[in-house]
Amino acid sequence: MAMSSWFSRLRCSSKCFFNSLALRTSVSRKLVRTQTTTNSESTKNPFSFWSSSLLPIALAVAAGSLALHPQSDPSLCEASSVNSRAEFVVKGSHKEVPRELIDELKAICQDNMTLDYEERYNHGKPQNSFHKAVNIPDVVVFPRSEEQVSKIVKSCDKHKVPIVPYGGATSIEGHTLSPNGGVCIDMSLMNRVKALHVEDMDVVVEPGVGWMELNEYLEPYGLFFPLDPGPGATIGGMCATRCSGSLAVRYGTMRDNVISLKVVLANGDVVKTASRARKSAAGYDLTRLVIGSEGTLGVITEVTLRLQKIPQYSVVAMCNFPTVKDAADVAIATMLSGIQVSRVELLDEVQVRAINIANGKNLPETPTLMFEFIGTEAYSREQTLIVQKIASEHNGSDFVFAEDPETKRELWKMRKEALWACFAMEPNFEAMITDVCVPLSCLAELISRSKQELDASELICTVIAHAGDGNFHTLILFDPYNEEHRREAQRLNHIMVHTALSMEGTCTGEHGVGTGKMKYLEQELGMEALKTMKRIKAALDPNNTMNPGKLIPSHVCF
Repeated sequence: MAMSSWFSRLRCSSKCFFNSLALRTSVSRKLVRTQTTTNSESTKNPFSFWSSSLLPIALAVAAGSLALHPQSDPSLCEASSVNSRAEFVVKGSHKEVPRELIDELKAICQDNMTLDYEERYNHGKPQNSFHKAVNIPDVVVFPRSEEQVSKIVKSCDKHKVPIVPYGGATSIEGHTLSPNGGVCIDMSLMNRVKALHVEDMDVVVEPGVGWMELNEYLEPYGLFFPLDPGPGATIGGMCATRCSGSLAVRYGTMRDNVISLKVVLANGDVVKTASRARKSAAGYDLTRLVIGSEGTLGVITEVTLRLQKIPQYSVVAMCNFPTVKDAADVAIATMLSGIQVSRVELLDEVQVRAINIANGKNLPETPTLMFEFIGTEAYSREQTLIVQKIASEHNGSDFVFAEDPETKRELWKMRKEALWACFAMEPNFEAMITDVCVPLSCLAELISRSKQELDASELICTVIAHAGDGNFHTLILFDPYNEEHRREAQRLNHIMVHTALSMEGTCTGEHGVGTGKMKYLEQELGMEALKTMKRIKAALDPNNTMNPGKLIPSHVCF
């Protein structure tokens, strides 16, 4: 089967727009391998690994914010604290951190802590984040071990000072804001691969390990970790937000790929949530309770991850459509056909235009689907032909595919950097990102209805969807100094969330709740579910020190 000449153009090199963006904020991390084992032997071979610059995605989505202040009785209701400027600033109370606590933290962390204003500001108000808070952390600490984390948390609980765990700073719903000040626990120095069990296909890591570095580490063993959120994300933060990514349609979300955790609770106790067995029916599923808890129940200090074999062969295909509904219909039909695709990504014509501008490309500016098929060479090609036929039955055109590694890498690189590409159209604007998810059969209608609103708006709006599992993002660009722009972006976000909820969907498919999505939880889950969550929070964190003001709306009482 001949390769389309259109794909050969994709291999042409061009100066990438993202090089300048990467200079703004970069994160350097190192992984240290301390143990690699198989079922038959165990060898210890520590060595220094590598460091790499990563640009964290710190775009944000607007939503209301209700601050939950530290208090002695978490069952009490609180009045909402909403900033008058269109609900974009998270308010909170603040009290001075006791000098005694500062001295205790210094004794624990030695030089790995800071009171420097710039460092505290960067941790409390991420430079590219849409959400802001009235306060920043009073102290930032950088623990190197689980023991240090336990001591830090125990001291903060004793003094009733808020704690905010901090990973790669790529979350976009205000998870790492410090509206009440307190202590920010930056986990970046806990970045070791503690044990790799090749024959069991699992790995034990510390929370500061980045998923991209981890996959570079695993590649020589023929293994990989299949979740692929934004570049810069760390394993601890990925667990805390229950993230996923483009491969979730094949491999599931974070909750499906974590075997066990070690967690420091609010009182400093260290809990191991499960054994290393692939399945267990022993007791409550504490692992799943912590995954997605966003630092409100404890600080994750160790993660055991399920790994996958690197696919033997893969094919990447692209196809154009006259409307986003046609593209969504093909994604649904592909899933119903029984083909086990590893990726199904949808881009609207505005997003493709942004990619062209940012990368100097000339892709057809129409709604586009991107597929990835994996398996043997024969099986991957067979799947490609089946989907090509499905696409042709739904007004698809220009169906092309790539098999050589260079072209495939470039295509997925453009997709992963699609959000940054949008700023090529409006470099001085900010972005609001929606993150709704609906049952698969509702996706085409949701995107069609949303697209009508987006196209009618004065703002530049792009559509990106993980179309294989019903997860749909819109990136809305707006002038941060224009109040009408802010309100319009908020209006569009509300419309899409409420439309998704009316279809039995969710306000967040993978980004989490943070401060931004709390206002939608009562409609989605009901008050009894929220009361249950708050009872769990009160039982494990009676002083409400663990990331207060996140996840659970402050008006929930029990």
